[in-house]
Amino acid sequence: MAARWAVGAGSAWVRGLLGWARPERWLASSSLFPLSCIHTSTSLQKFGKWEKKNRIVYPPQLPGEPRRPAEIYHCRREIKYSKDKMWYLAKLIKGMSIDQALAQLEFSDKKGAKVIKEVLLEAQEMAVRNHNVEFKSNLHIAESMTGRGRYVKRIRYHGKGMFGIMKIVRCHYFVKLVEGPPPPPEPPRTGFDQAKEYVQQLRSRTLVNTL
Repeated sequence: MAARWAVGAGSAWVRGLLGWARPERWLASSSLFPLSCIHTSTSLQKFGKWEKKNRIVYPPQLPGEPRRPAEIYHCRREIKYSKDKMWYLAKLIKGMSIDQALAQLEFSDKKGAKVIKEVLLEAQEMAVRNHNVEFKSNLHIAESMTGRGRYVKRIRYHGKGMFGIMKIVRCHYFVKLVEGPPPPPEPPRTGFDQAKEYVQQLRSRTLVNTL
């Protein structure tokens, strides 16, 4: 009788211990690891500072106020391409309309031109789908710039026990589309205009500890 009671008490104690140590009990009560964020796509999405500008909410406009043009921020990160080579293409299309920029990139044989063209087409689709842009051709490129990505060094083996260091370079590309036609180009500045501006800066400066 005593042995049977001891076996029953021991099995009950084991069942209680296993129920107390269940992982879902700890995960449900813990605020650090909620069940809804474990291995889900929502928790793995990462937005940089550039993409977060699409979430800016502006106050309502007053009656009679001109309509605020839509602004679309888009980028592509970790492109296996040099940022210096990408810089020439980024500055080439800055200030152009979206159709003119796509035409320029279509006839460029550079590797980065294909990447920038894909980014512009993605941003154009985002403008129509998410930013209430009526005509996808009514956009111009307000900002177009590149950034440095991850630089990785690797060993390149040569003959006779020699080696060299090679760099695997990556870059980022950022673009900002604004609704409406592109602004007119600024008139070219001559050397005389730059000299007048420099003299004006010298005259308007403040000298410390002088009479």
